[in-house]
Amino acid sequence: MNALRRAIAILADPAAEWAMIEKEVNDPAHLLRGYVALWALVPAVFGLIGSCIVGVVVPGAGLLRAPFAYGLLAAMFNYITSCAIVICLGGLIRVLAPMFGGQRDFNGAFQLAVYSYTPVWLTGVFLLAPGLRFLGLIGLYGAYIFWIGTPSLAKLAVHKVRVFTAILVVCAGTLIFITGVLQHTLFGAVGR
Repeated sequence: MNALRRAIAILADPAAEWAMIEKEVNDPAHLLRGYVALWALVPAVFGLIGSCIVGVVVPGAGLLRAPFAYGLLAAMFNYITSCAIVICLGGLIRVLAPMFGGQRDFNGAFQLAVYSYTPVWLTGVFLLAPGLRFLGLIGLYGAYIFWIGTPSLAKLAVHKVRVFTAILVVCAGTLIFITGVLQHTLFGAVGR
C-alpha cells in the first residue's frame, strides 16, 4: 500500500476508494505501521516546528516559543494520542456497528477509523503558523469520508448510517477534545 496514493485517493474520491479498500485484506498491525505511523507524524512534526521555531501567540504574552525538549515531549504526546484515538475509534466502531445492524469486524472497523481520520492528520500542517490553526476545522471532512465508507466497511444499512456517523463523530470529537485538554494541561499553550 502506498500511503500517499491512498491519502490522496480517499480525499479526492472517497466512494471509489472505499470500494477498493473493501476488497483488501488488511492486517491492522500493517495498517498501523504503514499508514497511521506515517500520517500521525504530520501534526506532531508541524506542531513541534510551530511551537519551537515559529512560536505560538499567547494572549497577553505575545509570541512565545517552547524550548525544544519541551516541544519534543509535546510532539511525542501528540503522536501517541493521535495513534491511540484511531485505535479507540476502531474498537468503538466494532462494538457499536452490531447495535445498528452492522458487522462486528475489527479489520473493517479499523480501516474505517484510519482512513476517515486522514483529513485530521493532514490538517496538522496548520499547526505550523499561529494564525492558521483554525483551519484544522477542515479535518471535519473526515466525517463525510466516514459516512461514505460506513455502509461498505461496517456493513450498515444506508438508512442507519446518518445516526451511526453522528455518534462516531461526537465520540471522535470528544476524544480529540480530551487529549487536547490533557496536552494543554501538561504542556501549556506552547505545547499545542
